[in-house]
Amino acid sequence: MVAGRPSADNDHPTRYVGAIDCDLHPALPGMQVLLPYLDDYWREMVSVRALDRLNLSLTSYPQNAPLSCRPDWKPEGYAKPGSSLEAMQRHVLDRYQPRFGILNCLYGAQVMHSEDMAAVFCRATNDWIRDEWLSRDPRLRASIVIPAHNTELAVAEIERRADDPRFVQVLMLVSGEVTLGRRQLWPIYQAAERLGLPIGVHAGSAYRYAPTAVGWPSYYVEDYVAQSSAFENQLQSLISEGVFAKFPGLKLVAIESGLTWLSGFIWRADKTWKGVRAEVPWVTRAPSEIIRDHVRFTVQPIDAPDELAAIMRLIEHLESDALFLFSTDYPHWQFDGDGALPSGLSEAVLQKILYGNALATYPRLAKANHAMEVNA
Repeated sequence: MVAGRPSADNDHPTRYVGAIDCDLHPALPGMQVLLPYLDDYWREMVSVRALDRLNLSLTSYPQNAPLSCRPDWKPEGYAKPGSSLEAMQRHVLDRYQPRFGILNCLYGAQVMHSEDMAAVFCRATNDWIRDEWLSRDPRLRASIVIPAHNTELAVAEIERRADDPRFVQVLMLVSGEVTLGRRQLWPIYQAAERLGLPIGVHAGSAYRYAPTAVGWPSYYVEDYVAQSSAFENQLQSLISEGVFAKFPGLKLVAIESGLTWLSGFIWRADKTWKGVRAEVPWVTRAPSEIIRDHVRFTVQPIDAPDELAAIMRLIEHLESDALFLFSTDYPHWQFDGDGALPSGLSEAVLQKILYGNALATYPRLAKANHAMEVNA
């Protein structure tokens, strides 16, 4: 663990100048913004099939639920939270002054049952992000939205967008059709490793199956709380199936996973692996070691009553301060005021969370950061 003196008050926005915000959510105002990126056939399908009338937002937050948007970040009128670049600049980019911010767009393109339709709308979404967000603010970077349920089409979209260095990550959902370690998904990981792109796994579901292990919930709160167990399942799958053994250069970022479940999961995973390791001979190291080398976690939401104690306890359990990445989760309501991180972190730990860990995780950010320092 890195020791050091406690940092100054983390509630002041100047504490975050130069940070890397690893989870910002742009929202499509509506299907109409994608029409210019569709060919004639798919524009006709939008009209014929009335796709423009559907609410295709993938976030599990009901739009009017308090958690979906902080009151002071709420847009005027009936606009969707997160749909305005100007609002994001005002609320986060200009206030916190991050070095970079990574856009993770949650939209229904990822989960359409038609694989062709999903691929087309993922492509259009990525092009819209490029034109309306990345090209309008040099601080922004983005994740590549992919149709993960068709590996061939997903890899094609990764390779198409990887020519733009502003796309720094591949975005997947924590709950889809299969566990993420299954070999049918390995071409996605192979392409990501080859191109220097971490896999970002975000809370959310394709809702092909019940989001809990015991069936369909009745209420939103059940779905929301169950997300952490989905992350446990997927981490165990990725480790047990041998993804990190097959792709030793691959990094995975758990986004909006929460943190409090991690200590118990690591203890159980290590303990059980010691007893049944003969079943998975390719797992030659304890799961905690594999997680320490390959997996990173965004800090919002910090789902603990004592946020500082939770982070420090995890750093101690995992014997590493390299696992956590700064995020605001804009525009969702995860904290009040400017306290995106708890006060009391040592300066050394704070700097690693704010930007050092992200630069070590995202090769394209490290390259862009180096270029900025050379040209400064």
